[in-house]
Amino acid sequence: MLTLNDLLKKETFFLLAGPCVIENEATVLHIAEKIRTITDILGIPYVFKASYKKANRSSVASFTGIGDEAALKILRKVRESLNIPTVTDIHETHDAEYVAEYADILQIPAFLCRQTDLLVAAAKTGRIVNVKKGQFLSPSAMKFVAQKIVDSGNDQVILTERGTTFGYTDLVVDYRGIPEMQTFGFPVVMDVTHSLQQPNQASGVSGGLPQMIETIAKAAIAAGSDGLFIETHPEPHKALSDGANMLKLDLLETLLEKLLRIKKAIS
Repeated sequence: MLTLNDLLKKETFFLLAGPCVIENEATVLHIAEKIRTITDILGIPYVFKASYKKANRSSVASFTGIGDEAALKILRKVRESLNIPTVTDIHETHDAEYVAEYADILQIPAFLCRQTDLLVAAAKTGRIVNVKKGQFLSPSAMKFVAQKIVDSGNDQVILTERGTTFGYTDLVVDYRGIPEMQTFGFPVVMDVTHSLQQPNQASGVSGGLPQMIETIAKAAIAAGSDGLFIETHPEPHKALSDGANMLKLDLLETLLEKLLRIKKAIS
């Protein structure tokens, strides 16, 4: 079973990366294999990320997934055929035990980070639980979120910064939150791409600022982030979810090389 010790390496950071949602098997396997090749060469611990379903869409007509069972089977194939650990979101308490059979890390979406029953259910699976900080919460408030998981018998916790609501259609990142949340005793991840979303657009589809991905990622590593969360796709403009703030897959290797140089400089 994957543990935090498998991810935490003093000389580098770990990476949670993949498409926003599982679209089809071929795309998922292509992305996972390419990222694994890059991270193996660079010595970066890697966990494949993709949502098996999207439950918090602006419109009922938005793409939510290919079906839970079909998507989770693809997630399992990534883990078993490519030997890559996986992370995916859960949204309801009854998801936790079921999804834990397919994923090494259960992720709690930012909007749901205060849902006690959901946190407890995730904790009881024994899997690593990655909780995204709510866009409406201060970093200090995440101490109590993490404590719910620990009090449920699971100390395998990751906290993820993903920006704070600024007005109605923008997010800002306060990098003081990274070292502040690390004082709670848990690794902290920077969700690079979601922090560049522009939510609540009149069109009903979130916008984004992908040209700022490198800036956000560099600053996060300089601030001491233990890991990075990056959504990536071969053709973001064709992605079925969150394409507006995703990194083009071909740009990932160069970005990671730059980030490793920053990590080395501050170590």
